[in-house]
Amino acid sequence: MTSPGPLDPLLTRLRGLTPPAFGAEPEGERLARIRRSPNFKDGVFQNPLGARHRPTGSAVEFAKVYFEREARARRAPSGALPVHPTTLADLSKPPASGLRLTWMGHSSVLAEIDGVRVLFDPVWGDRCSPFPFAGPKRLHPVPLPLAALGPVDVVVISHDHYDHLDMPTIRELAGTDTVFAVPLGVGAHLELWGVAPSRLRELDWNESTEVAGIRLTATPARHFCGRGLRNTQHTLWASWVAEGPEHRIYHSGDTGYMPRGTDGVASFASIGAEHGPFDATMIQIGAYSEYWPDIHMTPAEGVRAHLDLQGGAPHGVMLPIHWGTFNLAPHPWAEPGEGTLAAGAAERQPLALPRPGEPFEPTGDAVPDAPWWRGFATAPAGGWPEPAVSVPQEAPTA
Repeated sequence: MTSPGPLDPLLTRLRGLTPPAFGAEPEGERLARIRRSPNFKDGVFQNPLGARHRPTGSAVEFAKVYFEREARARRAPSGALPVHPTTLADLSKPPASGLRLTWMGHSSVLAEIDGVRVLFDPVWGDRCSPFPFAGPKRLHPVPLPLAALGPVDVVVISHDHYDHLDMPTIRELAGTDTVFAVPLGVGAHLELWGVAPSRLRELDWNESTEVAGIRLTATPARHFCGRGLRNTQHTLWASWVAEGPEHRIYHSGDTGYMPRGTDGVASFASIGAEHGPFDATMIQIGAYSEYWPDIHMTPAEGVRAHLDLQGGAPHGVMLPIHWGTFNLAPHPWAEPGEGTLAAGAAERQPLALPRPGEPFEPTGDAVPDAPWWRGFATAPAGGWPEPAVSVPQEAPTA
């Protein structure tokens, strides 16, 4: 047994000042399992193809872009954003097709798949921040209170950044019977916030668990992790596949584009080859920048990722996520929606473009596809382009 070092009392006091929202560092068997992971090397989790996760180039140039007055005005909607007014009533009826998605804003999606309710990256907080008084503030209200959402069979977390893992939301869900499926290491945060270890399913890439008849698989992504002042890279990030008896869906979490590469290197194409094709994908298309090109996708890259997941051709429905709710990048607020609309039309790929809280059935006839955001954004010079003609959806195959 080692005697206390001279800095131990100071470290103990500093830990006492750490806000609970910072979460907890993995310890014990959890940390040992992390160190045994084939994706953990040189003290950190590794990315497919590597990834830069700090702004590149001149900090001065970045600041000029970010704080320029006119650009700042375009990064927010021009008026109060509406949410779907009848979310609660719509969710009270089971989906006729067996599959229904409800985008709650940003990356939060309720997926009802073959009788099971899966809630991806739930963030009901007003800010994506460890502090209630600072940080990016929500640009629209949540479509309905979390307590009104009803029973959730499993909560799936993609990674531990504040805009995907929200402590107040998790603490409220900890009082229910839901199971939590999370990437390796993230369970330490949830245990600190009151989730019982017996309700955790903590997975490395390419590991699976079954909840209520739905098979959940953590698949690779190109991103990074961290919540506190120290970013130890000891928690994994992941995309997710949810497969039921009749339907398959994919949630990208946060990721840079992963092109088809050498054998053994993860890519969207390799994920699709193993788990697809999908009835629907939920793909990150916002908060991108040339200053961090490896960890978030542009709209064009998001559409390309969807096509890769589907074997290279248009198939299923793509739901754009990670945009519209929080201001996290220098691009205009409406640009992710417009860019996805254009890229989808160019590839003849069906898109779902719901307002926050608007449920839809990807394999049904009434998939929302109108650019609703145009009424709340600054129009470009020359006006908005004509909306793309809706593309008939290809019937999904098993």
